[in-house]
Amino acid sequence: MAAADRGGAVEALSGARRTEPPSRVLQVLATSTGGVGAHVRDLTQGLVAAGVAVTVCGPAATAERFGFAEVGAEFRPVEISANSQLSDARAVGALRRVIAAADPAVVHAHGLRAGLVAAMSGRSRASRRPLVVTLHNAVLSRGLRGGASRLVERAVTRNADVVLGASADLVARAAGLGAADARLGPVAAPALSPPVRSAAAVRAELGIAPETPLLLSVGRLHPQKGYDVLVAAAARWRDRRPVPRVVIAGNGPSYLDLTAKISVSRAPVTLLGHRDDVADLLAAADVALVTSVWEARQLFAQEALRAGVPLVATAVGGLPELVGGAAVLVPPGDAAAIDAAVSGLLDDPAHRARLVQAASDQTAGWPTSAETVAQVLGVYAELAGVPAAGA
Repeated sequence: MAAADRGGAVEALSGARRTEPPSRVLQVLATSTGGVGAHVRDLTQGLVAAGVAVTVCGPAATAERFGFAEVGAEFRPVEISANSQLSDARAVGALRRVIAAADPAVVHAHGLRAGLVAAMSGRSRASRRPLVVTLHNAVLSRGLRGGASRLVERAVTRNADVVLGASADLVARAAGLGAADARLGPVAAPALSPPVRSAAAVRAELGIAPETPLLLSVGRLHPQKGYDVLVAAAARWRDRRPVPRVVIAGNGPSYLDLTAKISVSRAPVTLLGHRDDVADLLAAADVALVTSVWEARQLFAQEALRAGVPLVATAVGGLPELVGGAAVLVPPGDAAAIDAAVSGLLDDPAHRARLVQAASDQTAGWPTSAETVAQVLGVYAELAGVPAAGA
């Protein structure tokens, strides 16, 4: 992106005066296997292309998965887990040393865990920098764990100079918790590479006949994704002819529980594990499914609509504002509603065609990766040279 174009985009998207962004920033994230890591990689690539030197801090396994160095960033390992650990103090110390060595103008943390470590790392005067925190997920846990997470949420939002929420409900939540500056920061899904295999080849690999409806979901095997409800809905489809097949791509802690539910209910569901060929799977799919109890701007929902695959999704979080009228929305936790929505689409090719056209119109209005980078650059430009909160 040319400097003149970048300046115009920054001014238009952030409302900031025309200023140059900082020369170096620090990106911080915790353990990630999906959307957060993909966003940080995409953002890092755009920042580097715009002439910003980027240092990324996070777990070594996350860096190996997403290849931050491959897009021009310097990577420094800081082991920040997805949940609170005794090692947090070591992570704070490690990040503080990186900040002192890299001397970034702005620190940008992604998620509550990274935000907490970044906020704690900035308590010493030598390491204090303006802090941007992007919130990608809501606090869904209950009990003691949920209470602790809400305390972290309050501390992080109040310590950040700017909070970017990936959906409008996250922005409202941050503002309600006392954030000094909370804004919408839509997370654009990185463009998928074109499929490299035919739909027939993918179906042959999966053992699915050409006439069998293929239903696809991609996501971490975690209670948030509502896959137990999807399994319950799929069990209802054993009476259809031909019986639809559901395939779920992803790993996670719910694997054994879901395997047991699939076995007991004899649901036509296959857990594929982690896959790097989502574009190929989408090209072979008849319907895409998002059954989560909450999402912001879910990446797979964006990928499905861009690929022209009819989508059934739960009406939660930022999904309704993301998909508009380009998907069939159902209540969360309702297997009967998923059953009815999917059956309706499979029985009505004209409805599927209308959704494909609506998806083309809807995705045309989504912010691109370049616009996401421009907005973030605008925020950095605002904060560059401004003392951090509490300084």
